[in-house]
Amino acid sequence: MADTADLLTTPLNDLHLELGARMVPFAGYSMPVQYPDGLMAEHLHTREAAGLFDVSHMGQLRLEGADAAAALESLLPVDVMGLGLHKQRYGLLLNAAGGIIDDLMFVNRGDDLFLIVNGACKAGDIAHIQAHIGQRCAVIPMPERALLALQGPKAVTALARLNPDVQQLVFMTGMHAPLAGADCYVTRSGYTGEDGFEISVPAAQAETLARALLEQPEVKPIGLGARNSLRLEAGLCLYGNDIDTTTTPIEAGLNWALQKVRRSGGERAGGFPGAERVLAQLDGAPLSRIRVGLQAQQRVPVREHTKLQSVDGQIIGEVTSGLLGPSVNTPIAMGYVSPEHAALGTTVHAMVRGKAVPMTVVRMPFQPTRYHRG
Repeated sequence: MADTADLLTTPLNDLHLELGARMVPFAGYSMPVQYPDGLMAEHLHTREAAGLFDVSHMGQLRLEGADAAAALESLLPVDVMGLGLHKQRYGLLLNAAGGIIDDLMFVNRGDDLFLIVNGACKAGDIAHIQAHIGQRCAVIPMPERALLALQGPKAVTALARLNPDVQQLVFMTGMHAPLAGADCYVTRSGYTGEDGFEISVPAAQAETLARALLEQPEVKPIGLGARNSLRLEAGLCLYGNDIDTTTTPIEAGLNWALQKVRRSGGERAGGFPGAERVLAQLDGAPLSRIRVGLQAQQRVPVREHTKLQSVDGQIIGEVTSGLLGPSVNTPIAMGYVSPEHAALGTTVHAMVRGKAVPMTVVRMPFQPTRYHRG
């Protein structure tokens, strides 16, 4: 077991140890990387049934006040003001150069905007938001809440036994819902490519809820290892690997996250950090690199930081995430390449221990997504 003496723990720490989890340092916390069944079994179980993830290291906060939506929109290149009640949206905090400070999820709950940010970034995110819009709305961190994710095609079956009302949710919507005696806020969302839910629960009641979910025959505990392989197969970025402060949304292929109202010619175009550069790229300005999906032509896993070369030996980019995909049963990766090597079907070479491993640029996601859209 890793030395976790100086790390924070989540409210489910005792449960993880009871279940035999192997704990590792992650985002300043002691977190379960896998349970006794192992990463492969956990990954496939989530694809086939339902997996329970402890994601309590993530940051939760809310913004309150009449100006909260307009204020948050000044920091994100997405439509906040037009978001409907209990609707959820993916957002990007940008710096002055258009680089991504963090990616996040937010929900319009009527009385507030509820945000979930990445664990490793949460202190910086909260400070950034407070510094830029703290005079326009109340910025309220929520360390008293834990966060669970229940993911997989049978997640709804399991969760509906605790509260049948959750069945009415569709992808990227939320609701207040009591679960196992706890006052929870549930969204139908997640980061595996499967149908599923994320559940904000009072920390003091998180273990009771987790045990109630694990009592359901469809549900098994899932660690960080499978969480990573599931999101990669779904073509989803991991902050710090695939996107960071040097990456713009357009380089990362996140154009879909910028709604028309915030684009050039839109009703509220621009007005966010880095808007000039981001909108210029969106409108066709040349890019130096583009995120692509890659599939190895040989059964050789290709890991992050592996250099990518053209077939004639020129360095053209780097892998940012890569592994043997358990569901697709082949080595897959994401990375950045120069635009002239980004077309689907292009062959590039990943340099693995001095050997060129041919990879093909392919469409993402690698595994078809199964979000419940109603």
